[in-house]
Amino acid sequence: QMQLVESGGGSVQAGGSLRLSCVVFGYTPTTYCMAWFRQVPGKEREGVAYADSDGSTSSADSVKGRFTISKDNAKNFLFLQMNSLRPEDTAMYYCAADYSKVCGLGTAEYRYWGQGTQVTVSS
Repeated sequence: QMQLVESGGGSVQAGGSLRLSCVVFGYTPTTYCMAWFRQVPGKEREGVAYADSDGSTSSADSVKGRFTISKDNAKNFLFLQMNSLRPEDTAMYYCAADYSKVCGLGTAEYRYWGQGTQVTVSS
């Protein structure tokens, strides 16, 4: 079982940057997927970006060119570098993981979730 803890959220003005971190505790198999999701009250949780064990990544169209996901496999860390932030990026951001060779951005694909870290972008 994996336990995930996020950090790095905060408040920033539009155009600013934040870097989110997620550390994985517990059993981490050789092959697993990790991803970032976000959610605002009253809306469904949406996938932001994922990274697989080989280092391949993918991100949602809404954040392409602005957000970069990366992994440090040796230290079991997942990062999300967020640049050119917009007010619509305001949300609770969650780290997620699961044992799989095929990764995606669907919430049902991930069994393990962190508690979330709040990101607020003001105009």
